[in-house]
Amino acid sequence: MAEVRYLVDDVDAAVLFYQDFLGFELMQQYGDAMAIVERGDLALWLAGPTASARKAMADGTLPEPGGWGRIVLKVDDMDETVALMRARGVRFRNDVVQGPGGKQVLVLDPSGNLVELFEPA
Repeated sequence: MAEVRYLVDDVDAAVLFYQDFLGFELMQQYGDAMAIVERGDLALWLAGPTASARKAMADGTLPEPGGWGRIVLKVDDMDETVALMRARGVRFRNDVVQGPGGKQVLVLDPSGNLVELFEPA
């Protein structure tokens, strides 16, 4: 299954939009912080304003809808994965953060595109 995170301004409104207009089914919701909706082999992670994915970056930049979409890849051991990647010179957008569903970190590909690594709780 492909999993993509979208930043949204209102989780409830986003869930309704994806359900009502695009045929997604609500799988999980963490209040106004986050919801996961699915359609076929696609899971959309809808991160609201209080989600850990919306925390400020080290340089003070605040993630906003419309420019922070990325693919999400699950990992079994966040600490080991990050250590190995850092040792090989991979660039990260932020440090590992902990949210209600697990740990996450943003990695930059060689062109600067974001990839989220996620370790479920």
